Amino acid sequence: MRRQKLGNSDLEVPIVCLGTMTWGEQNTEEEAFAQLDYALEAGVNFIDTAELYPVPPRPETAGRTETYIGNWLKARGCRDKVIIATKVAAPLPGVDRSWLVANRTEPRGDLATAPQPELDEASIRSALEASLRRLQTDYVDLYQIHWPARYVPTWGKRQYRKELERPAVSFEDQVRVMGALIKEGKIRHWGLSNETSYGACQMCEAAKRLGVPPPVSIQNDFAPVYRHFEEELAETCAPSAYNVGLLAYGVLAGGTLSGKYLNDAKPERSRHSDFPNFQPRYHNPRTMAAAAEYAALAKRVGLSPATLAQAWAASRWYMGSVIIGATTLEQLRENIAACQVELDASTLEEMDAIHLRHRNPNDLD
Repeated sequence: MRRQKLGNSDLEVPIVCLGTMTWGEQNTEEEAFAQLDYALEAGVNFIDTAELYPVPPRPETAGRTETYIGNWLKARGCRDKVIIATKVAAPLPGVDRSWLVANRTEPRGDLATAPQPELDEASIRSALEASLRRLQTDYVDLYQIHWPARYVPTWGKRQYRKELERPAVSFEDQVRVMGALIKEGKIRHWGLSNETSYGACQMCEAAKRLGVPPPVSIQNDFAPVYRHFEEELAETCAPSAYNVGLLAYGVLAGGTLSGKYLNDAKPERSRHSDFPNFQPRYHNPRTMAAAAEYAALAKRVGLSPATLAQAWAASRWYMGSVIIGATTLEQLRENIAACQVELDASTLEEMDAIHLRHRNPNDLD
């Protein structure tokens, strides 16, 4: 299992990171335990979660994924063997997430009076304390800002609309609290997610000014059908610039690039079958057309479509770790193995050619 350090830190992670966002919705606690056991045995000791999980997010299940992980850590007594990454939620105007804030206390707060999530010091601290309680640990290895506090186009939206700009907690204030949490030993490192080049630069420069360790990672959407990271974030995060490692999520476009939805198939216990209105960017006609071409290429080179997509992601020079997800152990085995497959030059060239014909079909605007 290839391993490398994130940024300039001492945090060494495997090329595979175990994603957990289905646990508590599509997966039971027993299934989560089985996945964790298998992953750790296979050398995948990097686990990514969030206070928001599982998805699709809803009040009844928020925090359940962290609880499953915490119960596993307690049952196996293996906290010192794993790297735990979790995330704090930011505001999302027009979407009620007050239940996330209510869920940060025990017993649960009053939904009628709970405010929306923010990224000020009090909110970040309360979110972290709740995550630590559910995870049954006194520190997390990587604490990530799930999405920016300010307005940015996210989740498939690409056009910046100035009329949607809003007041937000400053970069300095967010960085300052991360620095304090590191000094207190509650987090070892911090990172970004769903962030832009501008935001990454501002966070890193604020860290310099304040004498705070910079973010070591950026967890962004990245797949053969969504290659925006290459365009400028790769330069921003390069070792010659700010040296921020990419943690790629959505590499299979919610399962679309596995090929299981081709020919209008609707497999049981699959995300786009069970939740057709969740993450539509991953499952539109343009993405399906691209998926068909990638699947045909995979067949020609003797790989599964899922292996092709994940091996491609793992081959990128800027990749810190590929976040994989699975609802079955069979999928988990394949996805872990996929990130250790090396694609030849001709296969990579064909993937580039498909990309030129179907450039970023996940885009929503």
